[in-house]
Amino acid sequence: MTNCFIINSSAGKRDSRHALAENLRKASGDFKIYRTKGPLDATRFIRTYCTNHPDEKIRFYACGGDGTLNEVINGVVGFENAEAACYPSGSGNDYVKYYGGKERFLDIDKLIEAPAVPVDLINVNGFYSVNVVNAGLDAYACKTMGEVKKVPVIGGKNAYYFGVAKSFVAAMKTKAFVYADGELLNESGEFLLCTAANGKYYGGSFCCAPYSVNDDGLMEVCLVKPISRSRFLSLVKSYEEGKHLEDPKFKDILVYRRCKKLEIIAEEDIALTIDGELVMNKKFTCEIVPKAIKFAVPEE
Repeated sequence: MTNCFIINSSAGKRDSRHALAENLRKASGDFKIYRTKGPLDATRFIRTYCTNHPDEKIRFYACGGDGTLNEVINGVVGFENAEAACYPSGSGNDYVKYYGGKERFLDIDKLIEAPAVPVDLINVNGFYSVNVVNAGLDAYACKTMGEVKKVPVIGGKNAYYFGVAKSFVAAMKTKAFVYADGELLNESGEFLLCTAANGKYYGGSFCCAPYSVNDDGLMEVCLVKPISRSRFLSLVKSYEEGKHLEDPKFKDILVYRRCKKLEIIAEEDIALTIDGELVMNKKFTCEIVPKAIKFAVPEE
């Protein structure tokens, strides 16, 4: 099998990239290295390579964060000769937390020898998610971060905090109807946040789908109805720790479903993130694709 490391040079911290370079120098065997040239370049490169080498078995390693992994899985999907893997070296590596955390994936020799297991993907209007799709408060925060990240004072490292703060003021309610396998989840046509998960974590530490199984042909949907800011602050810790599905304080505001298809329909464009990548639209159709790709998971 050919091993190709897709390196996002702009992802993560400098010491993480330095550790990757050192580990690659020490790794045994032959492998290819490709450095991305910009957004979506990894997807374009992988699909072109697989098209031109249909008989070559190849594994592509996402070296970066969840955005890099998302580009890799969107490149690999549909090609039987290709597998995906992850060397977590970005600022956020939420998907691998499903398997216990990034430490399991940092030994390159073990990663190269790791067996590949089939995992589900979520198809969102033709684009694929391997981890979590979310709308509402979190997606609005992501949108704001993108708008201000290059602005002096409030940009750069402060963009995340500014995005969350603005969301807390302006995005406590998103107007859209949400359907899970045809069932309307919010008769009011409003919600605070809504996640469709294949993995378990997003946002660095939030365990939005504690019961998720990433190869069962179902996505975990969690919708939280609009609430006051004071109540939100009292519940956010429980949500972060993944206790919200059992916490009685959520009983009247939380709708949880396991489904194959999720539809979000609004009258105006709303924000939605796919593994942290922002898209805008009036209608989103999210459909589970069972065992869509093979993903390398090192032995514990």
